[in-house]
Amino acid sequence: MTTNSLSLSLQFGSPSGMARHRAVLTRAKVARWIRHALLRDAELTVRIVDAEEGQALNRSYRHKDYATNVLTFDYAQEPVVLADLVLCAPVVEREAKEQGKTLEEHYAHLLVHGTLHAQGYEHETNERDALEMESLEVLLMESLGYGNPYE
Repeated sequence: MTTNSLSLSLQFGSPSGMARHRAVLTRAKVARWIRHALLRDAELTVRIVDAEEGQALNRSYRHKDYATNVLTFDYAQEPVVLADLVLCAPVVEREAKEQGKTLEEHYAHLLVHGTLHAQGYEHETNERDALEMESLEVLLMESLGYGNPYE
């Protein structure tokens, strides 16, 4: 198995309330989860933000006035994947609790999900694309040692 090269910048926005998230999101774990979903070399920035920054970005770029769990800003897919993945810590934490998952497991899924988006996978275009992306996410999560994220 060939490992794709990954240049990773891991950033934490708001310093308050991020200690728990920093503990879960070690550089080694984040890189492992992302590399697992990569089909080619990549340069990615992962930024963990508070609700205010998450809402502002979602409003500016998707015209939706709420904070969402993950935003993928993909700039190039070839020859190298170039993208920013922005995860909103309070939303991720709330969803993990609601879904009965650990914070780590939910972050792993959202980083796999965002990495697939950065490579052109889509789930909002049609049912076929959604099934393809979801099936790949399930396989990747299971091979990482986590359960099906959609159960």
